[in-house]
Amino acid sequence: MSWIHPTLHLPADLPVEAVAFSLNAVLEAPDGDGPAAPRAVEREPLLPAAGVRRLAAALHRAGVPAQLLVPRAQSDGHRRPEGAALTDRLAAAGLGPDLLRPVPADAEASDAVRGRTLVVTRCPETASGLSSAGHPVVVVDGRPPHHDVLAWLAARVGPFAAAATLVAPPDERAGAAARAHHLRLTKPPGSLGRLEDLGAQLAAIAGVSPPPVPRPVATAVFAGDHGVHAQGVSPWPQEVTAQMVANFLAGGAAINVLAGRPGDDLVVVDVGIAGDVVVPTDPVGGGARASRLVSRKVRRGTADLSTGPAMTVEDARRALDVGAETALELVAGGARCLVTGDMGIANTTPAAALIASLTDRPASAVTGRGTGVDDHVLTRKTALVAAAVARARYQHGDDALALLAEVGGLEHAALAGFIVGAAALQVPVVVDGVIAGAALLVASRLVPGVERCVVAGHRSAEPGASVVLDTLGLDPLLDLGMRLGEGTGAALAVPVVEAAARVLHEMATFEDAGVADAG
Repeated sequence: MSWIHPTLHLPADLPVEAVAFSLNAVLEAPDGDGPAAPRAVEREPLLPAAGVRRLAAALHRAGVPAQLLVPRAQSDGHRRPEGAALTDRLAAAGLGPDLLRPVPADAEASDAVRGRTLVVTRCPETASGLSSAGHPVVVVDGRPPHHDVLAWLAARVGPFAAAATLVAPPDERAGAAARAHHLRLTKPPGSLGRLEDLGAQLAAIAGVSPPPVPRPVATAVFAGDHGVHAQGVSPWPQEVTAQMVANFLAGGAAINVLAGRPGDDLVVVDVGIAGDVVVPTDPVGGGARASRLVSRKVRRGTADLSTGPAMTVEDARRALDVGAETALELVAGGARCLVTGDMGIANTTPAAALIASLTDRPASAVTGRGTGVDDHVLTRKTALVAAAVARARYQHGDDALALLAEVGGLEHAALAGFIVGAAALQVPVVVDGVIAGAALLVASRLVPGVERCVVAGHRSAEPGASVVLDTLGLDPLLDLGMRLGEGTGAALAVPVVEAAARVLHEMATFEDAGVADAG
């Protein structure tokens, strides 16, 4: 199975045919303080910049060769610096020619690649010369290279398509390094249980061990309305979506309390609210952190999925872009961990329809009470989901993008884009309950394997949530019987995620502490 699903319809002709990196863009100094100097490369162990292995792997999967520009004397394998060929040392660092192929630095002058090879460098002078020669150039300045490459590509093919192109499997070398480091810490092996597994996962996502501490955190609550509300699947009026968003902005909701730590960010993204949000002028509640509103409305709610498509494929694509772009913006603003949130009256109905469509499970196994419907409404809701799923599968088969448009919601699509964007940025994203679970399922069908780049925050009481977790092989951190949404369960899991990284950074080794190892 290919990494990028054919229903994604990525551009047939990406704007480049290869990506060429300068040495200082992919290698860190041995002390971890900035890029490696050329002479240090010859003498010291090579340390790949964080995320470079995953970036090179993603380019390889997308059919875009990744190259390393090196002086000709070092690239031909005959003139070895101080007894070891650069290519051999790169391979030892996990950047062998299968991922990063060394080419002579003057190869960029070839007319065959002029304008079709993206050059990534940390040197503005080099960038100026290459740009004048007709090459697109990205100058890396302070951020990991994959952030800048993603931003460049997103400006040309769209945020979601760019993110999908740059998603790669987690870096197993970094994960193994984290596990090995746990064995040196002052504790019996495995005594921290799943916290150790989580630390290794964070290292594999970031491509470096120990992994970055996931602070600050940014929670994005995507809000939208649903035409299926007209079928009486929720006891709450549709206007409550906009009213609850106003409550978020005033600091009065549960997510404001649970995601309001100093330094963290809470943003509400209007991707499809039917009405207009009245922005409050005064805070409410007990003084919890207020959120900010970002308007990215694709349309004013979806159509009724029980009578026809909820939205067009183009609507779904635009919402995917909103989610991926939100991830890019939050990480560019400093976030080092993302949290999924949602708001939309009646959104558990499209969530159930998406889960049933993508897992072949019966509607009765994935449809829950949502905001608390009675048995009579649950029966009608389940029948409605079953009929919509039958129609969607008959018309679209396994086409995940078409299924998303047929029975999904705008916030589901945006959340799917948000998850893929986080994976491409190599930043952990903590996934909430059944709404985010349905979105993750969509993302995993569009970009197979992306589920390995997320942390399941909690197990929602909604039955569809457990179906998603079981289908994708995910073990949630918490199980508190919650079903509120908003991102509340994921927000509660964030301190556990942070602790997993801090243990690897801050705990003493047996050698550091002078404590005898068990041997």
